[in-house]
Amino acid sequence: MTELLKISLPDGSVREMEPGSSPADVAAAIGPGLAKAALAARVNGEVRDLGRPFDGDSELALITSRDEEDALELARHDYAHILAEAVQALYPGTQITFGPATEDGFYYDVMAPANREPFSSEDLPAIEEKMREIIKADKPLRREAWTREQLIEKWESEGEAFKAEWAKELPENEELTVYWSGDDWLDMCRGPHLPSTGKLDPQAFKLMRVAGAYWRGDQKNAQLTRIYGTGWLNKKQLNAHLNRLEEAAKRDHRKLGREMDLFHLQEEAHGSVFWHPKGYRIWRELEAYMRRKMDGGGYREIKTPQLMDVRQWEQSGHWGKYAENMFAVPDMVPQVDEDGDGAAKPSVEDDANWMAIKPMNCPAHVIVFKQGITSYRDLPIRLGEMGCCHRNEPHGALHGLMRVRQFTQDDAHIFCTEDQVVEEVRKFCKLADEVYRDFGFTYHVKLATRPEKRFGSDADWDKAEQELRDAVAEAGMDNDDYGWEELPGEGAFYAPKLEWHLTDAIGRTWQVGTIQSDRVLPDRLDATFVGEDGGKHRPVMLHRAIFGSYERFIGILIEHYAGRLPVWLSPVQAVIAPIVSDINDYAGEVEAKLAAAGLRVKSDLRNEKINYKVREHSLAKVPHILVVGKREAEEGKVTMRTLGEKDQRVMSLEEAASFLSKAATPPDLAE
Repeated sequence: MTELLKISLPDGSVREMEPGSSPADVAAAIGPGLAKAALAARVNGEVRDLGRPFDGDSELALITSRDEEDALELARHDYAHILAEAVQALYPGTQITFGPATEDGFYYDVMAPANREPFSSEDLPAIEEKMREIIKADKPLRREAWTREQLIEKWESEGEAFKAEWAKELPENEELTVYWSGDDWLDMCRGPHLPSTGKLDPQAFKLMRVAGAYWRGDQKNAQLTRIYGTGWLNKKQLNAHLNRLEEAAKRDHRKLGREMDLFHLQEEAHGSVFWHPKGYRIWRELEAYMRRKMDGGGYREIKTPQLMDVRQWEQSGHWGKYAENMFAVPDMVPQVDEDGDGAAKPSVEDDANWMAIKPMNCPAHVIVFKQGITSYRDLPIRLGEMGCCHRNEPHGALHGLMRVRQFTQDDAHIFCTEDQVVEEVRKFCKLADEVYRDFGFTYHVKLATRPEKRFGSDADWDKAEQELRDAVAEAGMDNDDYGWEELPGEGAFYAPKLEWHLTDAIGRTWQVGTIQSDRVLPDRLDATFVGEDGGKHRPVMLHRAIFGSYERFIGILIEHYAGRLPVWLSPVQAVIAPIVSDINDYAGEVEAKLAAAGLRVKSDLRNEKINYKVREHSLAKVPHILVVGKREAEEGKVTMRTLGEKDQRVMSLEEAASFLSKAATPPDLAE
């Protein structure tokens, strides 16, 4: 008699099934409703196709649309395959490469057939319609194991050069799988997939755009077309996403930065920001705020060099791990042409020493810490720096203020004993909480643990990860209210880290603040302190930042507030707008009064209608417009219009000065 398989379910029950049975059979045995709702299965922790037979006794959890994270991943994977199938059905001769699921959708890289131009946005409606046909056909998605030779023969016979190249590099000793869509189209894929195309909602996806891409991401290789789409479980989710995109477009910091005259970027300095006076005012207010918080937290501010010898970066380990993202400079006087016009390219001597522009501040802070003899009584030492750094980001990855090459961090490093780590991290959790709440953000805290490739012993990693867990617990943040979770393998190569993920006004998340518990860098750079026993000991080095970088944080603030920054951050806090030119002298009095109260104000004395002035300054996101006419001048009053409010208020000049002064007070200085 054949021994039955024991399948353990999440409720603790056990089902006995015939050998060769699958999760789909278990779902059917439980009931027709579950059989219809099931999309895939988690078998012994691994997500698998619903129809894939069990390997033996197993733990089983069936995945339905209620398991949204898993269901979305599956759906987006299927949308990508259906996209490729649709393109090949419409345009025979198209070569396909790969198409993964993404954070909010999917894409597929393809090469158009030789008889037509590369695909463009004009092709997307036809491709969408073909995709809907494939979904409505409810084609079964079926998994098969193939040999590497079968794959190579298949792709070469059909002229799929990219797939053939990839297949030749696959290992012979691994199970290689393909997925059929019906009986007429297949792609090689590890899976898993939904049971059939009909499990997708044909109205829950949209193709968004096309872009250029290179085969295997190398610009030396053939150029492909990447077709992007967004995919969801139902039309309601799709519409909500499209609405978020529309709102995000309105809040785009690059667009608002132009409209508000805050900054610009241009080719002469790829990835570096040209700050205009209004934009730099925001920067200065943030910097002053952060300095007050750091002074109150016992940090001492320092300033360290931009250029350091490459040998320092080799010793720290950054050169070996990060050199491709660093700018290196030969330590020599460049040679130019004899005419002195600077047209000739300088040559680099073979024996030239090399300097590197710092991509982070950490090694320089260790150097400062090492000056003189430090006693355990001096610890903790908290060194902070508004440190300008450079990273060699690819041109295509640059994005406004969010991804730049030159940036300034609100950086600090805490050197402490092992016994002080938990308390120092707890204090930082409290400080970060104060800062983010001052800016109106909610957030989640996550622990990124050891990556596969790392420096340091497992014992040190065990200790560092547990210290961060303990600190979060003592701060009262290791719970669902703070979205506490662990991210396995996502730590830095030298240390685990806590991450703060902010949620903005339209529900997007931004990873901003971090604190890392590092025992590697102090060891590599020979940082020591004299312990109570008179011997030398290694400090623990806590790397921490709250804004992350000023550039990116300002970009986030602009989008979070849709340009309507809090009054204390606004470059211009109030504009005085006289209705007629006869009132210009009174407008000057109002401006002087408010400026004397410490407010950033200006008068708009242009010969324009008042409605035009109000509309223009509203678009510039000025928080308060003070309209003055003959009556206001006679009575010593102003009519205040506040951005975003329908009603206007008439008040005395003294009341206006008091009201605006209070509104313009930074949150850390408010009573």
